[in-house]
Amino acid sequence: MTTLALLVGGGPAPGINGVIGAATILARRRGVRVLGVPNGFEPLIRGELGAVRELEIADVSRIHLLGGSVLHTSRESPIASAAVLARTLESLRALGVDHLITIGGDGTALVAREVASAAAGRIGLVHVPKTIDNDLPLPPGVPTFGFETAREEAARVVSRLLEDARTSSRWYVVVIMGRDAGHLALGAAKSAGATLALVPEEFSHSPLRLARVARIVEGAILKRLVNRRSHGVAVLAEGIGGLLPEQDVPGGIPRDKHGRPVYSDLPLGDLVAKRAQAGLAELGISVSVVDKDVGYELRCAAPNAFDVEYTRDLGAGAVDALLSGASGVMITREEQAIVRVPFADMLDRATGRTRTRLLDTRGHAYATARLLQVRLEPADLTPGPECDALVAATKLSPDALHTRYFGDVG
Repeated sequence: MTTLALLVGGGPAPGINGVIGAATILARRRGVRVLGVPNGFEPLIRGELGAVRELEIADVSRIHLLGGSVLHTSRESPIASAAVLARTLESLRALGVDHLITIGGDGTALVAREVASAAAGRIGLVHVPKTIDNDLPLPPGVPTFGFETAREEAARVVSRLLEDARTSSRWYVVVIMGRDAGHLALGAAKSAGATLALVPEEFSHSPLRLARVARIVEGAILKRLVNRRSHGVAVLAEGIGGLLPEQDVPGGIPRDKHGRPVYSDLPLGDLVAKRAQAGLAELGISVSVVDKDVGYELRCAAPNAFDVEYTRDLGAGAVDALLSGASGVMITREEQAIVRVPFADMLDRATGRTRTRLLDTRGHAYATARLLQVRLEPADLTPGPECDALVAATKLSPDALHTRYFGDVG
């Protein structure tokens, strides 16, 4: 009997259960035995298979409406060594698995590729991409599942902070998840109408210092103040922190064992908020600036209608692919059709890792976001009422203001 196993790797994202549910329902209707592997690859790596359970349609019929993952998730990797990989494959053999669906982000995609290669055709494997960061190399205009729900939830948080800022006459510096990409931060900021949004992609062509980020926030606060607005929300994508030099972060930038920034341990919002507030105090301007991190509360939200429908399509598409003999592919959507992307097409050939899809700062979506937000611009310092108001508020000349906000800072 054909046996399909399902597992989830990496961080949570809204819609995981939609994939699990649809894949199980379709597979069972086609006479396939379905196994749910809890906690990612962990039990396969350790040979602890007692918790692996068979899934029936009755077990999953309504789970697509739930947040989180009924199979939980884990970041433990089966490709840490040849011995670990061999043990993982032996566990799959012991379970009678000949088809495997992995659900995860870029790390899980890389693992899936290596497991498929090591299985050498004995196990058909497809990967369903998920991440709230929207940074996987899907077809243009196609989001990763979970992104739309996370954007919606983050926009709600930013909207509430905007109202709190208005009510309390204060500013918030909000740092939003996204790793190296600014999709989620910009999407939430734009949807909520945040005062300002900064993403790492706009700084990719020049060195970035903490002082520069703080000056941009400070300038936006100042511009609002001279226009009689004492409140606002500045949204920062967490990936900005990864661009900073070590000396700009007290204690240095926290990194994992692979040398990648650990954004959750980097106090970017606090550093920028305090520095912007101190900068304004130098000018005799008192403003309350509060930092807030937004991220973990988005990952297990119940999926919205878009992600529910999307993930059910992906789960069914994964089973279709496997039962038609496909393997070594990622399942995604393109122009309303479910398509299969070979693992090789996802690779960055220079690094051997999954390519990262960054935000396009040359596109219409980013250009519109810039037009709708508030930033101090060089044009604001040309002769006129705006410049006069800035000079009066700061007691600085136009040249001194230009140097402060647009000159080199360190």
